[in-house]
Amino acid sequence: MSQLLGMNAAIRGLACVAVVALVWVGAGSACAGEVEARSAASLSARYEALRDQLSNNAFRRPLYLESSELPDAVSGDVFAIVDFPFSAVEAALNGPAQWCDILLLHLNTKFCRVSTAGPGHVLNVGIGRKYEQPPDKAYRVDFAYRVVADTPNYLKVRLDADTGPLSTRNYRIALEAIPLESGRSFIHLTYSYAYGLAGRLALQTYLGTVGSRKVGFTVVGTQSDGKPRHVGGLRGVVERNSMRYYLAIEAFLGAISVSPPARFEKRLHDWFDAVERYPLQLHEMERSDYLAMKRKEYLRQQADLGAATRFALLD
Repeated sequence: MSQLLGMNAAIRGLACVAVVALVWVGAGSACAGEVEARSAASLSARYEALRDQLSNNAFRRPLYLESSELPDAVSGDVFAIVDFPFSAVEAALNGPAQWCDILLLHLNTKFCRVSTAGPGHVLNVGIGRKYEQPPDKAYRVDFAYRVVADTPNYLKVRLDADTGPLSTRNYRIALEAIPLESGRSFIHLTYSYAYGLAGRLALQTYLGTVGSRKVGFTVVGTQSDGKPRHVGGLRGVVERNSMRYYLAIEAFLGAISVSPPARFEKRLHDWFDAVERYPLQLHEMERSDYLAMKRKEYLRQQADLGAATRFALLD
């Protein structure tokens, strides 16, 4: 009897794995709900395991960051407590247009537009250099936007792109969240990408020149002067960008309480203030230069959206 029960459990588990594909296109089932429940439970267990690190760390906030490097890929993960109820987090981060507003805060994002692809949405993102740059000079990355799970106690959103700049590929930005006590939420952000030989050579060239002095957040040793030695290389790159994206999410959440006309400016100032808390890793430009660059990008994007709307009305 116990063997039969074990076989039934195994078959049920395999069936639940198979149904994940249906969840991605919006189909619902009891099995899909079971998968989501396990995902929420897994994130809750991670929160419990990270309690000490969230309370005591060099970030001076309830945040934990980790990264990994494989022969052909890197990944960064940020776990953090945010002072917003889950209902507010779910409403704010569940929508492609909201994610365009988040991504645009990043220094390298030159534009972000939402388009449709069949039943889903795509974020057409322009990735460029960390200074003002015409949109036609940016590298276009198309992120497929998917809401993997959306329940009263668990949210998971994914952005996936097959290709990226410098011959990189398989980009993923994933966000999952659960409610906590006292009206707070626990979120987990993943940022990862892969690369082939051409991509590795391009990244190594960057790390050997303008990126040679840049570091990440993970402490990997001690320098001769007794100061901590932080991780460099590709792990340093993915840690910096993971933090930039997380701080963009935090800035976006922090602006939802102000009037809509004031939200963009608040997001800009809050994001810049946040990255400047970590100047060793994240400082790239002065506030005035960042604000001027982002305001121009935002106005240009709004003009493009207005033109697209007018053409759609005429069609």
